[in-house]
Amino acid sequence: MSHPSSSARPTAAFMLSRPAHCIALGFGSGLSRFAPGTVGTLWAWAVFALLLRRLPDVAMAAVLVLALLLGWWACTRTAQAMHTSDPGAIVWDEVVAFWLVLWLIAPAGFAAQAVAFSLFRFFDAVKPQPVKWADQCFKGSGWRGGWGIIWDDLVAAFCTLLVIALWHHFIA
Repeated sequence: MSHPSSSARPTAAFMLSRPAHCIALGFGSGLSRFAPGTVGTLWAWAVFALLLRRLPDVAMAAVLVLALLLGWWACTRTAQAMHTSDPGAIVWDEVVAFWLVLWLIAPAGFAAQAVAFSLFRFFDAVKPQPVKWADQCFKGSGWRGGWGIIWDDLVAAFCTLLVIALWHHFIA
């Protein structure tokens, strides 16, 4: 099977060829031709709402640690197969980071979750400091590259949570 070059979009066949690709591409959400990071974050929100929001804190923490470790492996393998350091189609980084945000703002209602979604997408897409710094920290190939794919999204999640906390402290 041929693998996509760095300029080619991955296909469903590529995604289904390896479990790592399926995970890294957000079970298909990263195949979107329009804003795959946003689509991946929406998928993360739906999965959280349907399956994860009722988990006890210990179980959710375990899910996040497992998802982070599994994602590190999957993002590394998929980026290597795609011959690029941080392909836009890899969205597992958004998934894990946004699950973290949703868990830490629980039991937030829909409006608060929508604000968190918008803030997270802003920080992830625009990459203001310190997200821009985090995006450059671990660039490269190998296991370091997989961590680099995830790291900037975790920093974007932190920035999202910081803005929400500051808003609650000073305004709410």
